[in-house]
Amino acid sequence: MKPRSHWSVCAATVLGVTVAGNAGAQAADPAQDRAQAPAAAPVEVIKVTGTRIARRDADTVGPMITMTSDDIKFAAPTSVGDMLQSLPNTGVSLNSNGTQGTSFGVSSINLRYLGSAEGSGNRTLVLVDGHRWPSAAGGRGFRDFVDLNSIPLGIIDNIEVLKDGASAIYGADAIAGVVNIHTKRRLDGFQTDLRVGETSRGDNRNYNGFINWGKKLDAASVFLSASFNETRPILTADRDVTRTALAPLTAPPTSPQGLYVLPGLSNNKYFGTPAGFASNAANAITRNTGVTTIGSGAGADDSFHRAALPDDYYNTQTQGIYATGPSKTNGLFGRLSYRINDDVAAHVEAMYSTRRSSQLFAPFSLDIRGSNGFSIPADQAYNPFGTANGVPATNALGFSGSTFRIQRVPVEVGNRDNVQHVATSRLLVGLDGSTELWGHWDWDFTLSHSKTKATFDAYNQINLENVYRGLGANCTGSCVPLNIFGTITPAMADYIRFKGHDENSTTQTDLAFNATRTLMELPGGPLGLATGYEYRKEGAEDLPDSFASAPSSVLPLVNGVAQSPTTASGRDVTRGSYSLNEAYAELSAPILAGLPGIDKLELDGAVRYSRYSTVGGKATSKLGILYRPVKSLLARGTWSQGFRAPSILELYQGQRQTNFPTVDPCNGGGAGLPGCAGVPSSYNQSQYNGGLTRGITAGNRFLKPETADTYSLGLAWTPESLKGFSLTADKFLIKVKDAIAAQTATQILQSCATTGNFCELVVRAPSGEVQQLTQAVVNLSRIEVAGIDATARYVVPVAGGKIDTALDLSYLERYRSYVPQADGSVVIDDRAGKADQPRSTFPRLKGQASLRYLAPSWTASWKARYIGHSADLPGNAVNGGTVSAVTYHDLQLGYTLPSGKVTLAFGVDNLFDKQPPLSAANNPINFDIYTYDVRGRYMYAKVSSKF
Repeated sequence: MKPRSHWSVCAATVLGVTVAGNAGAQAADPAQDRAQAPAAAPVEVIKVTGTRIARRDADTVGPMITMTSDDIKFAAPTSVGDMLQSLPNTGVSLNSNGTQGTSFGVSSINLRYLGSAEGSGNRTLVLVDGHRWPSAAGGRGFRDFVDLNSIPLGIIDNIEVLKDGASAIYGADAIAGVVNIHTKRRLDGFQTDLRVGETSRGDNRNYNGFINWGKKLDAASVFLSASFNETRPILTADRDVTRTALAPLTAPPTSPQGLYVLPGLSNNKYFGTPAGFASNAANAITRNTGVTTIGSGAGADDSFHRAALPDDYYNTQTQGIYATGPSKTNGLFGRLSYRINDDVAAHVEAMYSTRRSSQLFAPFSLDIRGSNGFSIPADQAYNPFGTANGVPATNALGFSGSTFRIQRVPVEVGNRDNVQHVATSRLLVGLDGSTELWGHWDWDFTLSHSKTKATFDAYNQINLENVYRGLGANCTGSCVPLNIFGTITPAMADYIRFKGHDENSTTQTDLAFNATRTLMELPGGPLGLATGYEYRKEGAEDLPDSFASAPSSVLPLVNGVAQSPTTASGRDVTRGSYSLNEAYAELSAPILAGLPGIDKLELDGAVRYSRYSTVGGKATSKLGILYRPVKSLLARGTWSQGFRAPSILELYQGQRQTNFPTVDPCNGGGAGLPGCAGVPSSYNQSQYNGGLTRGITAGNRFLKPETADTYSLGLAWTPESLKGFSLTADKFLIKVKDAIAAQTATQILQSCATTGNFCELVVRAPSGEVQQLTQAVVNLSRIEVAGIDATARYVVPVAGGKIDTALDLSYLERYRSYVPQADGSVVIDDRAGKADQPRSTFPRLKGQASLRYLAPSWTASWKARYIGHSADLPGNAVNGGTVSAVTYHDLQLGYTLPSGKVTLAFGVDNLFDKQPPLSAANNPINFDIYTYDVRGRYMYAKVSSKF
């Protein structure tokens, strides 16, 4: 299917309104307001995300989505991320899927695909009641964005998503947009919500819910909330899509039997190796299963054979690893509000949340090489070719030098298990009120302090120093000799097993003061002013395992460089902080109203000045226009400047070892590509490090701030002849200059192979293996994102209730990165419509539709979520070059008991059990874990009550 034009997208919106619906209906929906409110009801003064000025209507200058309490009820989410990540405007975002990714239990929101790294949310500002929330911790290091799992589900009343830049209103990090989560405020009594669900395959069981209690007193009110959520895993072996790597193998993989290149065996007729075997390093042998000894002389067993497919196929994907990892979160929240007098009120909020999450990986594949200084002497205790096993002394073999290599999956050590424990705390005190100083002002003051602390434990890694000792000749005392050719006993496994322990944390102190007033009456209404000041200090610390991160003093140097002592990911200690002062002013000017051809004309403007201790100061501005020629038609446009200073992570992150999922264009010799010169045709990427590419990432203290210009033009139509109907369409363009980002590992490899640029970042061995790829954060030239959002909604009263339909579409016209090359040229990489890189799917079209019936006793809903097709690696054997489009259908039926206090609901998500579309770029997990859901059909039941 070819991408549709802008106008066909808008036409589809109009035509689809009769099937309609989205959990995120347009916030500014006057048609819905009219359908649900009495005609004579006064218009409430409200405040919406995107402005600090209270308004007398729900019209918004910028495009915005609101997820109401009803939307949340029908979504029946297990976390905030569940709801936000399903929005059509959201790109690849970190979630619980897979052990192939880097989420480590974190949940992010990545509007417009603009996160500066895979799944990152650091260009989307997340607020709670208009205030900052602390950055995440708990991964391999801290993060520079909010972990949505740290926000207790029970406190959420509704969510507003502003889809254009708002740096001038809310400060930095709002380049892609703003998510403002509003908490519950009016509760007198108890409110409970309990939910249980599992897949149709009997896994991924989930228990979640909350208990809220509120009490209104004469001058005070209290609100308390306790939330919990526990989700069990899905194993890769239990889904067809993840059971095995679908990309064809071209050589035998590493297995528990071992994969050995042992020069010298060609001279020993007893072991069945052909003449000249040792002269070809591409040859490998495996140990026949069950053979543990080698006889002497002519009676020696033929214990080894040449490895070949299909007999020596081995699948690490079935070794119990998680397609979706388990997690358990708990949250406590309390608010005490007290009215001091008629003009001033105070409130105190406290929040504490915890998370335990884990990811299970197949055992680490040992790769012992003579080129890394390892050796096995002839008299090593378990060398079957030495004299100790009865082999004639003339045939005794020791292994050293650069040509021998031993690969083995040590299943005896156990699956690698990464476990995170995260605790987030936040204390906020606030005052709000009004004063008559130089006119009537409404004001608020808040001071908050937040902290996130986390531990990261990596179980069942390998202590390479003990492997080195266990293979040596002088392994005595506490040293346990290692039988690398035969059975690894529990004592041997314990000796080489290693557990890494990391700690990381983030802190935030935020002080904010805001004041609003009406300056004068204009022909179209009051001229509103908002102004304020904010001081914020951010700090973060990452303390990796000291042993794993220190260079080994036991292992030999390789090319003069010390090796890592373990297989655990080592990195440098990272510490950093910054502070900033900000001041802003905003004006809302309703210039004209009630004239022929001008039902309403309004101009909005804002300016903010931010000064960082790290990169200095910057002013940002925003202008918006709202024009109604007639009451039923609204035209709007905005221009805003964005500003994002480099985060602590981007500035100060120490060098960190990692494994990149890549597709190496030099695989098999590179077919003559200029950057693949010297790579032998025998090079097979899958033979090294499980097909992953070893490398390092690092921060950059010389980064400049990135800036952005955001443009949007839109129309909203609410015809008076069709009460309850609304249609909006907005075209957007975002240009990010000096964009702070790192090229993906695949981009670096492709650029080096095809153009010769950035080859200095890729270090290869003579075999072709990438020994180290360096990925550093830099200021790229720019990023441009453009597209169209369209929403249609129709709410109509029916038989004592109402039918609510909606359709929400997002069309991605382009997503271009302008990447400077080493030779001074600029390469344009347009990701729109592509999925040819790991965990990086950019479909042009995404959408949601819903149809709901709401009555006093019964509710019913249907929702469809659509993700369009995208281009994969061309001509691949997995999907032929196209990641297929997919549509998920969700149903829910609810019933309120006659008492009106208890509601029962049953739902099915992904009714038709759609599995993720296959992807060659995401080998070996076979799908983009940050875009698609691997659960399949999911059924749940819940009970809610108020009393």
